[in-house]
Amino acid sequence: MLPPHLRDLTRPAVMGIVNVTPDSFSDGGRYVEPAAAVAHGRRLLAEGADLLDIGGESTRPGSTRPLVSEELSRVVPVIAALVEAGAVVSVDTMRAEVAAAALEAGAVVVNDVSGGLADPAILDVVAETGATYVAMHWRAHSHHMNDFARYDGPGGVVAAVRAELSERVEAIRAAGVRDEQVVLDPGLGFAKIGEHNWELLRDLGWLRDLGFPVLVGASRKTFLGRLLAEPGPDGEPVPRPVEEREHANVAITLHCARERVWGVRVHDVRANRDALAAHERLTAPPTHREERP
Repeated sequence: MLPPHLRDLTRPAVMGIVNVTPDSFSDGGRYVEPAAAVAHGRRLLAEGADLLDIGGESTRPGSTRPLVSEELSRVVPVIAALVEAGAVVSVDTMRAEVAAAALEAGAVVVNDVSGGLADPAILDVVAETGATYVAMHWRAHSHHMNDFARYDGPGGVVAAVRAELSERVEAIRAAGVRDEQVVLDPGLGFAKIGEHNWELLRDLGWLRDLGFPVLVGASRKTFLGRLLAEPGPDGEPVPRPVEEREHANVAITLHCARERVWGVRVHDVRANRDALAAHERLTAPPTHREERP
């Protein structure tokens, strides 16, 4: 379970991303060595991250899965070191074996982008340990997930994601996981084109109404790069580079604050914490105290 101070925040919790992978879309290879990953995690903590999400498998479109042994060797030492440094740690994995090892090393959250579909045994691990469980909307592994980006039924993508997450909630409950352990994630970019992501984000009440905390992960994703595209030499739009998309993501974080989202998963912790600090001050009751300009 999450520590009480993370359950009772008046703003979205900021989950800092630590990719211990050679091929992640945003920072592939930069933190693949454990020492580099731990140093990066410590920086994110110093910048104000409420918790850190440690992942050893890239889920960018077209990526291939590492062996279980590779994923374990990537994440477990980093998790142990960051827990020792005082971090609240989440493990970003779809595998029961990795989730169990991560929790043993001190993680308290399992962030499963497949919502239990990739490895149903992960739900047993969560039920047995009492860990917080983030269930994301998911339809297929990265190498072919774009083949499933169709939402032609009544209500479009919002109705489909709501229905499919509701089905996952029933499976999660059937495995013995308690409702208070569960967080839901709409799965931006997973089997979704850009417009699907914008539709899901416009009014997050549809997801919050399912009765669970909500986590949103928009940071640096392709739909932001396309939103900010500029004409290339041939006149065709060129998406904004990954490292230059953060201003747009901060706007989404502020939208999430207005929508009473529980948490946001981000690469640039300082920018998002700064924005949330300003939002908190703007929305706080006035103090009626004179302040020097």
